[in-house]
Amino acid sequence: MAPSPPSLANKVALITGAARRIGAAVARHLHGEGMDIVLHYRQSRGAAEALARELDRARPSSVLLVQADLQQCATFPDLFRQIRAFRGRLDALVNNASVFYPTPLATLGEAQWDELVGVNMKAPFFLAQQAAPLLREAGGCIVNLVDIHAERPLRAHPIYSMAKAGNAMMVKALARELGPEVRVNGVAPGAILWPEQELDETAREEVVDRTALRRAGDPVDVARAILYLIRDADYVTGQILAVDGGRTLQQ
Repeated sequence: MAPSPPSLANKVALITGAARRIGAAVARHLHGEGMDIVLHYRQSRGAAEALARELDRARPSSVLLVQADLQQCATFPDLFRQIRAFRGRLDALVNNASVFYPTPLATLGEAQWDELVGVNMKAPFFLAQQAAPLLREAGGCIVNLVDIHAERPLRAHPIYSMAKAGNAMMVKALARELGPEVRVNGVAPGAILWPEQELDETAREEVVDRTALRRAGDPVDVARAILYLIRDADYVTGQILAVDGGRTLQQ
């Protein structure tokens, strides 16, 4: 008889950008496995509050709702004071929040650089720095949402691709810096909800046709991978798991 997976009851996960889309799917999945959730949002207040109510109905007082602009790193110490006051611990940081849009080389500007690098690379790094004391105390972990385009740049998206490449190296660098107490891993989604959401239907079909599984994924596929890295991967660190239906196998 296979052993039961470790319990996540009474453990706490901070999920950035958790109000909608993949972040919300991750919040629901980890909450369903027993974790209490620190649910971060920037502008999607209504969606965040609705999700918090949904999760609290399932298990009362199990969600802390926090608002922050992740480009303002000076606010992070206060954010983690709130987290420590919530349950006195943090077991997982899921760096999910992201910004994605095209930046053609001929027309891109410094403000776009600051936003795309700020949210996709700078913020996860400084969040990890601030989370490290709590994570060390709990023997916790970090999971970054990377992207398959960290390895293969997406045309007309040079800044985004570069920022995600930095995010991928961050996974490896922080695994060295924070071990042995804290594991650091990443998940690289493919054709799920993002970044393909800005493509038209024909372009989406072409992307799916280039996957080995010939179908799009679902946000829960990403959530399950994150659950594995948090709960079941005690001897895994510095790794990035592609959840892309085999898209990166194609030339």
